[in-house]
Formats: sequence, structure tokens, C-alpha cells
Amino acid sequence: MIQALFWLFAILAASSALLMVTRKSPVASAMWLIGTFFCLAAIYTLLGAYFIGIIQILVYAGAIMILFLFVIMLLNLGNDFEPDIRSNVWKVIAAGTGLVVIALLARAFSGNMAMPLGRTAGPGLLAQGLAERGTVGVIAIPMYTDYMVLLQATAILLLVAVVGAVVLAKRNV
Repeated sequence: MIQALFWLFAILAASSALLMVTRKSPVASAMWLIGTFFCLAAIYTLLGAYFIGIIQILVYAGAIMILFLFVIMLLNLGNDFEPDIRSNVWKVIAAGTGLVVIALLARAFSGNMAMPLGRTAGPGLLAQGLAERGTVGVIAIPMYTDYMVLLQATAILLLVAVVGAVVLAKRNV
């Protein structure tokens, strides 16, 4: 039963992601992205990662997508579609990026790609970490120690994106 649900949500997530990429309306794309986030949260929950599933819904489907929708509405992208966004240059870049992703997935599924956490990582190491630090500690301690610079860089990138959207929106007023 769990495997059937896993495959159902996996197919729904892939379908929602495909629909998100192929929609012309930015608002419709954002709504399909929310569907993708909910399907991913369901997959996390089925895998026993309840905390990540809840965080996926609260942070991504909640806060970040609302921010995206505000930016889309602020820039008025839903009513005035710019034709240069769908130009041939962007289609070539999207096709190249898609080919790179397919190549990486093929390499990852062939088993020749090195594991990012080494061969010892897996359910045993995760169970040991859960016993020592709990669910939140397993996620929070590496995020705020080992990946602190990447976390701060992501925060700065999101802040720059929001400020850029506001500057672009004020230019049209």
C-alpha cells in the first residue's frame, strides 16, 4: 500500500512539475508548483520524514509560494505576457539544461556516481543520529554548522530577488 502511494505521489509530482514548466501563465505555473510541493511533502511523510514533510508544506508551499505569488502580482506578469521570456535563446538554454539533468539522472541511476555522504550513509547512520540528537537536531545541526555559508548565501539570494522585484515593479508605476 505504501509503495502504491509512493508511486502515485511520485507520478503526481512529476506531472505537476511538467505542467508547471509548460504553462504560459505565471500564476498557473506557481499553482502547479504548489501541487508539486504538496506531493513532495506526501512522499517525505510516506518515507517517515514527518518533520521534513511538515516543513515542506509550511516553508515552501506556504511562505515561499505566497511570496512568489505576491511578486507575480506586483509585477503584473499574469496580464501582460512578455514575448522575450519565451524566445528561442531561452528554449535552447532550457533544452540544454534538461539534457544535463537527464545525463546526471542516468549517471546516478547507473550506480557509477559517488555518494555525497559516502557509502556508510544510510538508514543505520540516520537511526544513530536520530537516537543521539532527535529529528530536528539531525536536520538543524548540520544545516547551521556545516552548511552555514550556503544557508546564508541562499538567504541573501532570496533577499536580492525580492528587492529586484520591488525595483522592477516601482519602475512601471
